[in-house]
Amino acid sequence: MRTRGEGPVGETIDTPRHRALGTESRVAILNLVRATDGGMTAGQVGERTGLHLSTVRAHLDRLVEAGLLVKARASGGSPGRPAWRYRPTGNGDAAPAPAPYRALAAALLDHLAGAGGDSRVAAASAGQQWGRHLAAAVDNTNGPVGTVLGVLRGLGFDPRLAPDAPEAAPAALGEGDPAAREGHPGRGVVVTSEVHLHSCPFLELVGRNPDAMCGLHAGVIRGALEQGGAPAGAAVLEPFGAPTACVVRLSLPRTSSGPDRS
Repeated sequence: MRTRGEGPVGETIDTPRHRALGTESRVAILNLVRATDGGMTAGQVGERTGLHLSTVRAHLDRLVEAGLLVKARASGGSPGRPAWRYRPTGNGDAAPAPAPYRALAAALLDHLAGAGGDSRVAAASAGQQWGRHLAAAVDNTNGPVGTVLGVLRGLGFDPRLAPDAPEAAPAALGEGDPAAREGHPGRGVVVTSEVHLHSCPFLELVGRNPDAMCGLHAGVIRGALEQGGAPAGAAVLEPFGAPTACVVRLSLPRTSSGPDRS
């Protein structure tokens, strides 16, 4: 239970955080993660501190529960299920998402907790429907990328379009692709737009079930992209894809890539 009390000079004490920092080991781990760009895995913390891996994981999870760290799975390009990566929440995190959205996301987590199966897949499916619904109320005159940015802003994220995302090599466009529908069949250039999410308004819920919440966010982005007129599968969300941000990669034909970068 999260409780608060008054300190000796009237300041508010966050009891779970106070207790989480009650051991030197956890304080040292928190400082270590805070000092490392891009966060750390439990294995990396263990190597730096000399603590047993199971002990490190217990300390990290306690810091997550206290709201001092957040965790998500981030692949470094290696095959298999990626390890958890932990990073500090910091003082610059976004304000909580609008109450109706938070309530809906929390209800989904409660449902998934008792449903069994792959929570990430189920959350992504629900998120895609939610994203289409949200995007229907967003100005889509700036194309699919602009639609995604509008939805993310409405949810309380602070999305920033990276100016120098690399373009992919020319790729074949099928009949179902937007470029083909617009009279540009055959081959075309696929442009990769990167959107950096430096803060998360659902941070507390991410701590409850990172896989499900990241899946939900990925689904919302794909649904918004689809509603904006682009293939839903063109979006990839990579937690901790940048040192200080999660990264959304949108690979779209040039004709539907969205806002002008100039």
